[in-house]
Amino acid sequence: MNATLPMFPLNSVLFPGVSVPLTVFEDRYRALVHHLLRIEDPAERVFGSVGIREGYEVGDHGAQSLFRVGCRVQLTEVEANPDGTFDIVAVGMERIELQSLETTGLFPVGQVVDLPEAPTPVAPEILERARATFTAYRAALSAIRTDPYAGSLPKDPTYLSWMLAAIAPLPLQDRQALLEAEDASLRLVMVTDLLRTELRAMNVIASLPATEVARTRWSPN
Repeated sequence: MNATLPMFPLNSVLFPGVSVPLTVFEDRYRALVHHLLRIEDPAERVFGSVGIREGYEVGDHGAQSLFRVGCRVQLTEVEANPDGTFDIVAVGMERIELQSLETTGLFPVGQVVDLPEAPTPVAPEILERARATFTAYRAALSAIRTDPYAGSLPKDPTYLSWMLAAIAPLPLQDRQALLEAEDASLRLVMVTDLLRTELRAMNVIASLPATEVARTRWSPN
């Protein structure tokens, strides 16, 4: 179903079920937050986000610089700062596909369609391999610094695939590929292979992976 959503393009990829902290300082996105705060029901404070393929500004032809597949996002926490900026927390919901973007208003507005993921069974060996690889990665990272991961892994294969995708220390293009993966099975296979590559690198060079995982929080919402 087609829908109109306020849009907040980012230089990162958001995943369903994962919460992220954001600092809002540009005028148009401050206007977007003000718009959302005027919505009485907090559950309806929803916007869309897609990754910026290149550049930092949306601009007059910004849709050409954006990835098409993104995420519907719910605003869950807001802190207004004295300088007019906001510190917010947002939680990824369903995947969306951006059809068009209007940038002439106070904030970008997109025409989007839902991009549901069909539930498919995940083979036990894929789940076991993914969990074991993450456990090994977590142990290797803990040997370098304090373990940033609290709690246990999600039992649901789809949520597990999203969480591991968010954690994996990957460049933008790889994260986008995980977001666009057809189903949880393919995503788990992809992220397991990527984490194994990272593990091999960490075994050779004892250095931190290039990730902001400490700033990423898992949410089952």
